[in-house]
Formats: sequence, C-alpha cells, structure tokens
Amino acid sequence: MSDVWTTRPESEPDVAAIRDVNLGAFPTPLEADLVEALRSDPAWMPGLSIVAESAAGVIAGYALLTRCHVDGAPALALGPCAVRPGYQKQGAGSAAIRAGLDAARARAENLVLVLGHASYYPRFGFVRASAYGIRPSFEVPDEAMMALVFDDTLPVPSGVITYPAPFGV
Repeated sequence: MSDVWTTRPESEPDVAAIRDVNLGAFPTPLEADLVEALRSDPAWMPGLSIVAESAAGVIAGYALLTRCHVDGAPALALGPCAVRPGYQKQGAGSAAIRAGLDAARARAENLVLVLGHASYYPRFGFVRASAYGIRPSFEVPDEAMMALVFDDTLPVPSGVITYPAPFGV
C-alpha cells in the first residue's frame, strides 16, 4: 500500500507534525523529545529525516536515520520510526522507512542498525546484528538488535555500537 504515500525529507514546516506523529505513536514523549534533541546533534544528517504524507497532505509516517558508530566506524541508526494512530497498518511507516533506506544507500552508506521488533524489520532486509559481531552497549534480546548491510562485498565493522548522545546510552 506504500504507493499511496508521498515520501520526502522533512522540511521546517514539518517539525510540529513530526512531533505530533511521535507523540501519537508512543505512550510517552521520549521519542518525540529524542527527535528534537537529535536535530541539534552532530549525528543529524540532513535528508535522512523522512516523512510519509497522505494524498490529503497529512504527515502520517516518519522515519529517522542518524549517524552512529560501530567500533569507531560510521554506521546509521534507524529510529525513531512512527505512524500517526489513525494511519497505522496502511503502509505509511514502511514507505518512510524504505525512502530513508533508499536515501542512505544513495549516499553510499553501507550499514544501518535498528533496535526494534524482530517480526517487523526483516521485511526491509534486516538480520540479527550479532551475525556481524555487532552489539549495543546495553542488554537487549539478540533478535531485537538488527543490521542491514547494503553491499556485503564491502567490509562490515564489528564491535560495540556507539549511539549519539541524545539516545542516552
């Protein structure tokens, strides 16, 4: 159903709507606050904050990729990803994620990491990060920490993930 969504990088007028999407999708304001904190962090990468907009112009889905590192090597962290409650299960989130991953690939990024639902993210090509020897600095179920490598002929770093400071880990 993602063909009904227009995806694009966020622009200044989208900031309030992105906050609303995150506030509606999560039980606390932590994710919405995280997005705002990341906007002023060096990890922010213009063009990798993606909205999915309905035909009526409603920003319904959101996906963010920011710079992180694995044992000092650059990678991207996917998240937060969110969908406005009235638009869930209609493809808005998938559309935003796919557009973000396409933008990352176009920038010659090779590694994207996500901590999320093990039943959701494999549809985008994510596998257990532990298969590459990648792990977070905190305890999570192995199946929840996932990695996507765009070109497996290139070296993939292994080691501990260093997230941007606003993540607080």
